[in-house]
Amino acid sequence: MTQTIKHIGAYVRLARPHQHLKNGFVFIPIIFGYKLTDVQALICGWWAFVAFSLAASSVYAFNDLRDAESDRQHPNKKNRPVASGEIGSTGAEIFSLVLLLVSVILSYFLLNKLFLLILMAYLFLNLAYSTWLKRLALVDVICIATGFVLRVLAGGAACGIWISNWLILMTFLLALFLAFAKRRDDLVLRVDRRAIRKSLGDYNLEFVDLSMVLTAGVIIVAYIMYSISADVVAKHGTDKLYVSSIWVILGILRYFQISFVLKKSGSPARVLIKDVFLQVVILGWLATILVVLYVVGHS
Repeated sequence: MTQTIKHIGAYVRLARPHQHLKNGFVFIPIIFGYKLTDVQALICGWWAFVAFSLAASSVYAFNDLRDAESDRQHPNKKNRPVASGEIGSTGAEIFSLVLLLVSVILSYFLLNKLFLLILMAYLFLNLAYSTWLKRLALVDVICIATGFVLRVLAGGAACGIWISNWLILMTFLLALFLAFAKRRDDLVLRVDRRAIRKSLGDYNLEFVDLSMVLTAGVIIVAYIMYSISADVVAKHGTDKLYVSSIWVILGILRYFQISFVLKKSGSPARVLIKDVFLQVVILGWLATILVVLYVVGHS
């Protein structure tokens, strides 16, 4: 019985459920599209989240299968189920395929064709990333950022909500910043960089640090410009959205502290789960957005 529970636990870890926090981006269009009180939109958003989570877990299992050898050289990733030998290659292949099929079937029957198309684009991007693109510096972080944009587009498609250019831009920039922070964590590990990730040979700390600073600056300026732009003020019926930029600045500064001082930016999802400061910042931003859009502004 104990052995069975451990085996099930290994498959749960292979699916990386903590990473499903990223799929929360599918709900962003619902918030900014004034659909929080629309039950049908919330149901569609939930199924979009489930479908994307299953697809993402399928990708994680596939990645672990391909990266098992390099993961064994990593001080943390060596404990992953495939790299450690807890799950064999055949088991990982079947698990990945089952998750993929369930995700596609749910999308086909419970959502719409546009969502399914975006989900397939996400899967294709990750297949290309896993097999080739992650070896290319800069291209690898762009792929990660694009994956987040696809999550937002999928949420909009599932609920029939138009996605603004601002929302796409801000999502891409934030994900790019987090991707550079993740690369920084890989670089500070005292191991052979290319053994962990092929693209790391074309990165160094100075370049990644400058890239993070540049991206963070653009994020803050772009967000403030978004919050005070005439079209956004007209759409939401309030000019008070700029107040939420305070939380954005605090969040960026805290992540810099985590990356440069604490040196623990390897997994954004784990950082969010463990860091109370970031949790408060995100909840503060969300509360501010809800008050500004749904109370101060007009729905």
